[in-house]
Amino acid sequence: QVQLVESGGGLVQPGGSLTLSCTTSRNIFTLFAMDWNWYRQAPGKQRELVALITSRDNTNYLDSVKGRFTISRDNDKNTVYLQMNSLQPEDSAVYYCNLNDDRAEYWGQGIQVTVSS
Repeated sequence: QVQLVESGGGLVQPGGSLTLSCTTSRNIFTLFAMDWNWYRQAPGKQRELVALITSRDNTNYLDSVKGRFTISRDNDKNTVYLQMNSLQPEDSAVYYCNLNDDRAEYWGQGIQVTVSS
């Protein structure tokens, strides 16, 4: 069974930056053809899609993070990244990575990002 392992979360002051990483626990032969997503869920709120990157490197972002967050992938390292700049308290949430195609879907365990002074 494939697991996704997230790293890079933590506490940061408003205006600061963090980079989240998510790596697979083993190589996936078809990973290059799969899409990556980053979701987040704040307490009392629904999980929302923050950013996605397709197998063709097309990207899309939640409106509130456009211009501040950047998603990227490294297929050789089986890893997706989320560079987060100009972080605000409203960005505080548990962030989840997701890897999927038509036949399979994998989720990370979630990592906490807290933006506070």
